Amino acid sequence: MTIIKPTKLIGAAVLASLLLALPALGQDAAPAEEVVEEMATPEWAVIFNTLLFLIGGFLVMWMAAGFAMLEAGLVRSKNVSMQCLKNIALYSIAGIMFWITGYNLMYSGVDGGFIGSFGPYPFPERGADTGEAGYSVASDWFFQMVFCATTASIVSGTLAERIRIWPFLAFTVVLTGFIYPIAGSWQWGGGWLSQMGFSDFAGSTLVHSVGGWAALAGVLLLGARKGKYGADGTVHAMPGSSVPLATLGMFILWLGWFGFNGASQLAMGTIADAGDVSRIFANTNMAAAAGAVAALIVTQLVYKKIDVTMVINGALAGLVSITAEPLAPSMFVALIVGGVGGVIVVFVVPLLDRFKIDDVVGAIPVHLVCGIWGTLIVPLSNSGTSYGTQIIGILAYGAFTFVVSLVVWFVIKLVMGLRVSDEEESIGLDKAEIGVEAYPEFV
Repeated sequence: MTIIKPTKLIGAAVLASLLLALPALGQDAAPAEEVVEEMATPEWAVIFNTLLFLIGGFLVMWMAAGFAMLEAGLVRSKNVSMQCLKNIALYSIAGIMFWITGYNLMYSGVDGGFIGSFGPYPFPERGADTGEAGYSVASDWFFQMVFCATTASIVSGTLAERIRIWPFLAFTVVLTGFIYPIAGSWQWGGGWLSQMGFSDFAGSTLVHSVGGWAALAGVLLLGARKGKYGADGTVHAMPGSSVPLATLGMFILWLGWFGFNGASQLAMGTIADAGDVSRIFANTNMAAAAGAVAALIVTQLVYKKIDVTMVINGALAGLVSITAEPLAPSMFVALIVGGVGGVIVVFVVPLLDRFKIDDVVGAIPVHLVCGIWGTLIVPLSNSGTSYGTQIIGILAYGAFTFVVSLVVWFVIKLVMGLRVSDEEESIGLDKAEIGVEAYPEFV
C-alpha cells in the first residue's frame, strides 16, 4: 500500500486553494461553444467540472426510471406496460431530437433573443475537445439532454390510460425538439428573459412547468378517463396498481434530483463550488422532506386518514418547489418552500377534479403549480431577482408553452386522433395498443 506523506497533502491543498476556476452561475452559464482563453481554467478543474456534468447527467437519466416506476404504480394494472413503453420511447426520442436540433435551438446564437439556430449539434472530433469551455462540451450536451427528456416524462403520466401511443410520441418529437429548447433559450441560452434578470436555477419553470403546461393542454383536448366523473359531479377513485412501485419511483426521483439541482451549479473546480454543490444537496433534501411531511399532516387533518399517494407527490412537490433556487436559501427557508409545495398538492388535486381535469398521477399540481410557486418565491432568498421579473417569466413560459402545445395537440388530434376507443380503454392499453400485459396472470 502506497503511503502519501502529509507534506504532499498539505502542499496539494495549498496549491488547490490558490487556483481559480469557473464561477458558480447555475444553469445561466454560457453554452459549450463559448470559448474562453486557452488554459484560463486549470486542467484539473476542467476534469472536476466535466465529472460534475457526467455524474449529474446519469443521475437525471436515472429519473427516467423513477418516472416509469411512479407511473406504473399509479395507473391501473391493465395499463402498466403502456406506461413503461412510453417512458422508454420518450427518453430515446428526446435524446435524438435534442441532438438533431434541440441543443442548437437552445444554446447556439440566441444572443438575447427568442431562439437559437437549427441543425444538429456538432460534436468535436475525438481528441479535439481541449476543455477551453471549462469542461468537456460532450458532457454539457449530455447533461442538458437529460433535462429535455425529463420535460417529456411529466406529460406521460397526466395523459395515461386513454391516449394512443403514436399521437403521444408525435407530440414528444415536437416538445423535445422544438418547444422545450426554444423556451429554454430565453433563460439558459442567454435569451431575453436572461437579459431581464429572470432567475430559474435548475428548472422549476423551464423544465417542470413547461412539462406541466404541455400536459394541461393535452388533457383538455383528450378528456377524462371513462367513468372517472359521474353526471352528478361525483369523483370515482381509480386506484393505481402498486403503491410499492410508486414509492420506489418517488425515491428514485428524489435521488436523481441531487443531480438535477446539484449539477446545475455547472462547476466543481474550486472549494467554493464544491461547498455550493453540497449546500444544494442539503436544501434539496430538506425541501423534499418538508413536502412529504406537510402532505402527511394536511391529509390527516383534512381527510382524517393519511393518503400515501399524496405524501409521495408531496415529496416531489417539495423537490420541484426548491428547484428554481436551491443554493441561496437557508435550511429553514428551504423547509418552508418545500412544505408549501406539499400543501399545494393536497389542495390542487381535488381542485382539478372539480373542473373534471383528469390527471392520473398528479403531474399538474406537482410540476406545473409547484413549479410556478418555486419560481415566484425565488426573490425571498435571492436578492438579485425581483417578483415582477419572475412573474413576467412565469407568464411568458405559460402562454408560449400552453398555446403552442394546444395547437400541436389539436393538429395531431385532427390528423391521427388522440384517444383509444371506449372498448380499448375498457380492456386496457396493454392489450389494445401493445399486446403485452404487465401482469397477465392477475388482470
